[in-house]
Amino acid sequence: MVECWGDDVPVGKHTDFRRAVQAREDEVVLFSWVEWPSKEIRDAGMQKIMADPRMKEMTMPFDGQRLIYGGFRPILDG
Repeated sequence: MVECWGDDVPVGKHTDFRRAVQAREDEVVLFSWVEWPSKEIRDAGMQKIMADPRMKEMTMPFDGQRLIYGGFRPILDG
């Protein structure tokens, strides 16, 4: 798992990270990813994470309604 705090996230001409999440001037964009060995292992792992009762008690340090997520298959790994 890798988490990165925005350090150089400029406003683009057409789109950018800040506009994608409607970040305000006083907010910083956070970018993170998890690399799983396979989609099957990811699905099983995420199911266990979401079933963990501690998830219901957790207060998220960000606005989850602006969270963007997805699964990606590598096409180049150099």
